[in-house]
Order: sequence, then structure tokens, then C-alpha cells
Amino acid sequence: MGKITGFLEYERLDEPHEDRDARKKHYREFYMRLPDEDAKVQGARCMDCGIPFCMQGCPVNNIIPDFNDLIYRQDWQRAIETLHSTNNFPEFTGRICPAPCEEACVLRINEDPVGIKSIEHAIIDKAWESGWVKARPATHNSGRKVAVVGSGPAGLACAQQLARAGHAVTVLEKNDRIGGLLRYGIPDFKLEKRVIDRRLEQMAAEGVVFRTGIRVGRDKPGKGVPDWATETIAAQKLLAEFDAIVLSGGAEVARDLPIPGRELAGVHFAMEFLPLQNKRVAGDAGVPELLASGKHVVVIGGGDTGSDCVGTTNRHGAASVTQFELLPMPPDVERNPVWPYWPTRLRTSSSHEEGVERDWSIATKVLVGEGGRVKTLKAVRLVWKDGKPAEIPDSEFDLPADLVLLAMGFVSPVQSLLEEFGVQKDARGNARAETDGARAYATSVPKVFAAGDMRRGQSLVVWAIREGRQAARAVDEYLMGFSELPR
Repeated sequence: MGKITGFLEYERLDEPHEDRDARKKHYREFYMRLPDEDAKVQGARCMDCGIPFCMQGCPVNNIIPDFNDLIYRQDWQRAIETLHSTNNFPEFTGRICPAPCEEACVLRINEDPVGIKSIEHAIIDKAWESGWVKARPATHNSGRKVAVVGSGPAGLACAQQLARAGHAVTVLEKNDRIGGLLRYGIPDFKLEKRVIDRRLEQMAAEGVVFRTGIRVGRDKPGKGVPDWATETIAAQKLLAEFDAIVLSGGAEVARDLPIPGRELAGVHFAMEFLPLQNKRVAGDAGVPELLASGKHVVVIGGGDTGSDCVGTTNRHGAASVTQFELLPMPPDVERNPVWPYWPTRLRTSSSHEEGVERDWSIATKVLVGEGGRVKTLKAVRLVWKDGKPAEIPDSEFDLPADLVLLAMGFVSPVQSLLEEFGVQKDARGNARAETDGARAYATSVPKVFAAGDMRRGQSLVVWAIREGRQAARAVDEYLMGFSELPR
């Protein structure tokens, strides 16, 4: 450890960021990386614990004490080598990961944790600035062909690892650009798409082939799933052409709200709303005008997707933004009461800071319209007892609502895709596959594997990267009989 008493001498530093009123006027990222000296101070706070719980909290098992020490010593080049050894895309996790590593930091017991996420962000951004991130093409070709279906973080991580092992990898994406939910689910003010594009250039130089606008399977996914495919390809055709297939699409089937008035114009899934703004920022012409400008907006759902809707509607210039959550308000605690595990606690995002009325234990009962468009939301307050909700008598209320966004989570992958391949599903409708043993990430169909949200259900970017990396090793072992890829 670089500074034995650093955790006693230095306080946690936040990344520099724009004022909330200024950043609402644009869609660019507003958090910048730590300056080198500030990153050094943050690295000095690491205690180099005998048992690094931070590494256990991190799904990709980043070697956090090592890169913290390297940043304290200002050895940035070795720091990025250490970070890349476990994480293909630290520029994604350094921006949008909720940082379970920090909740597991030993300092979190009674102090502010080490700013691990900000250090990761600083390392990768400096590496790109310095030209240290280069293509690493394979030194040999295996002669094997792999199709990766879905280009989110799981698919991209899997594709990069397999290409580096010498396989010919083709990534198939139904939308018009590569990136999955990184591209069309996460707003640009959290993740500018140039961050994705520069990594795609590296992967293309490593031999990965990207094909966009191709829907795998004959059936078009249902409402709420972005799909700009211009052609389709049958599952059987992929099985015939490739030596292995990895299903790595997202958990795209959104949870619906089956109440009176759901059919009214102005009621949309979040994933009908958010991708359109990303296409506008990208400069696309003819994007449908689903905007919040001047409207009373109600976002139903209190998670990350709901938060993204809040930030986007504020930038549109909404007249008001209200966010409801069915569950009770989480405790507003300063420390982690269940350290080193992930705690349930009130979380306020940067989008919340920009302006929103938040309320908990609310059930939406009816949506009332005028002329076929939603105008009023009728709701009732709940009381929770023994994990079950009950309506509070005489607590009904009305709220003006010109735009209602449903952000209540995602229940499963698109079922028609799994059914066309014929893979067995678990009780939640995900592709059934284990993560350990001789058949790790293998589905019930020979040479078909599954990883990320397609296998585990709705989850975090960092979990997707982990599963993509591990699935790549499983595929490599299946094709070659052994693998030198890390797990």
C-alpha cells in the first residue's frame, strides 16, 4: 500500500461536475474524470486490506487494491494493464456502474469508501488520452466461427475475448447501431456514444465483424422493445453456418401496467421513449416526436430506468416531473448497515437532483383521457405490512399527466427468440444455463450458449461483462478442448 495512513489523512473527493442547472441544457456527459493529483489522493485512501472485500463486491473481480496503489504511485500504464486484465470496458463501468465494490469497501463500515469508481474512470480515460488502448489481434486463427446475438456489454465482452482467442466472430444486432442498451437505453448525459464507438473501432481492428439491422428469428418482438431491423435471419441458418452461437441479448420484455386507460395515447414504456432521444442526439432525421416539452410527466418506477426518464424529460423542458414507486421509501442511512453486502437504501441520482417530485407506496389505479390522450392519473396510497400492500382508505388522489412513462423493470428476454432456438427456459423465462462445471453457459441446445440478461435476467452492466467474459472461455473450451482465456 502506498500511503499507510492515507485513509486517516484524506477525505473522499467527488469527480468534478457541472452545475445541475447548466447541465440540463445539453445531453453531454457532465461528470469529468479526476485530475491526476486528486486520483493519487483517492488511491492513497486504500487500506490494502488483508481480505479485499471490494474485490468480492465487484462482479468482474477487479484487482482494486493493486490499481489503487499504482495510481498513488502515478504508474498509470501498469494501472490500465491491471484494470484491463479483468474488465474489457472500464469506460462503461467507470461511468454507469453503481459501484458495489464501494459498498464492500472496509472504510464503508464507518467512513466514506475509497472512490474506486472515480479511480477506474480516471485510469481508462487517461489511457485513451495517452494512446495506450490499442487493438490486440490474435496471433493465430482457430478456423472456428462464432455468432454473438446481441451487442450489449455481455455480447461485446464475449466477442472481444473470443476474437483475441483466434476465432472468427460475428456480432448480430437488430438495431441500426451496435451497443444494445448502452446505445439506446442509457442517455448520452450518462454515457456519450463516442465512448462506445472508439471501443468498437478497437474490436473491429481485432477482427470482430459487426452486422446491424438483423433480427435473429422470424417474429418481431413486442411493444416496448426497440427494433429497427431491416432483415431477418432464422435460428436454423445460424446453427448451420456457425460452430457456436452465444445468445447475449437483453431482458427486453418490459413489465406492463394493466389498468383502465393503459391504451391511451401518451402512455409509453420507458424503452419507447429513451431510445428516440438517443437517436436525436446522434443526429438521425425523422425521429418520432415523443417529447416531454411543456407536459406534466409521471414516471412510474423508481429504478435506474425511471431516473433516466426523469433526466431526459427535464432536458425536454417538462412542465412538471413526478416519479412514483410501488414499494415503501427505503431507509435514508449514511453507512452500509449490511456491509459488505449491497444495501437497500434511499439513492438519489444526478437526475433526481435536477428536479423531480418523488413519492413511494403509490399504486396507480386508472388513467383518464380526453380525446383519446391521457390527461389525469388516479392513484392511491398504500401501507405495507408483512411484505404485502393494502390501500389506505380515503387516500385516493388525482394528478395531471400528459405523458406517463412505465419504468417498472423488465421481466424476461424476448421469448420468441429462445423458442425459435428451442432452448430450455427457467421459471422466469430466461435461457437456462449454469455458470459452473463442464457445461458452463451452455443451453440445452448443442453449440448454443447464453450469457448476460438473456441468461440471468435484468441486471447490471458489470454483471453482463462478467458473464460475457466467462461465456467466452466456455465457448473457447467447447471449440478447442481447452482455453487460455481468463475466467
